[in-house]
Amino acid sequence: MNHLISVIIPCYNQAIYLPEALQSIFNQTYTNWECLIIDDGSPDKTERVAKEWVLKNNRFKYFFKTNGGLSSARNFGIAKANGKYILTLDADDKFEKSFLKNAVNIIENDISVGLVSCWLYRFTGNTIEEITKTSGNSVEDFLFLNAANAGSILFRKECWEQVGGYDENMKKGYEDWEFYIRVCQAGWKLKVIEEPLFWYRQHLHSMRRNALLKYDKEIKIYIYKKHENLYKKHYSKMINYFLTELETAKKENIKIQNKIDFQLGAILLFPFRKMKLFLKRLKD
Repeated sequence: MNHLISVIIPCYNQAIYLPEALQSIFNQTYTNWECLIIDDGSPDKTERVAKEWVLKNNRFKYFFKTNGGLSSARNFGIAKANGKYILTLDADDKFEKSFLKNAVNIIENDISVGLVSCWLYRFTGNTIEEITKTSGNSVEDFLFLNAANAGSILFRKECWEQVGGYDENMKKGYEDWEFYIRVCQAGWKLKVIEEPLFWYRQHLHSMRRNALLKYDKEIKIYIYKKHENLYKKHYSKMINYFLTELETAKKENIKIQNKIDFQLGAILLFPFRKMKLFLKRLKD
């Protein structure tokens, strides 16, 4: 089969990275795709950069919308997509040229697979920081973490339609994780390509980092309450997870406290040790 794939790239203040993302799509060995660049009311040069690529190749399409957040931009683009399959890609990330071909081959040959992900490179500038090996498969894998490669993934448009798209109330992050929970709850499986075919750009300040540092508790409470019946169904796993988290936090606190006590003790004893050494020298 050679079904059309619609690539959805929301862009807000990422025009500087957008050409790399678009080039990674242009380089794909699977060539039956359209790429929808969604300008989410960006104040930078997103429009200029996007339109340059539209002129380069008619498979690139540019759309502007008032700012509504990442979920809103993705839903906007997917609603306009013509493809049977959707590939989401953030404007500052990129794929290896073989991803689409490998992903389509998997999803075409297994009707139970609704989403296809892969391992990823985490990178800063030109430096690879690490390779992350995700391993999600079913809803149980997504209960307490995003077991896919962030928000960039291939899935059936049918899945998006079935679950009602991305939750546009989730403007602070983790919207991709919550979307995967609903898709997997609907009975679809996720397949991970065990090869790093995705490049995730690390930023000091990013939506994902802000979500982790500032809004982690708030967003997780929202997810847990929204899917209350799911977590009740997996009550034993939930209790085990949170008790393990508490135990880990307790051990970390003890480790930190011991380190502080040791350092404080060393500081307090330092003058006495110096005096002892001075008196010893006087005797000698």
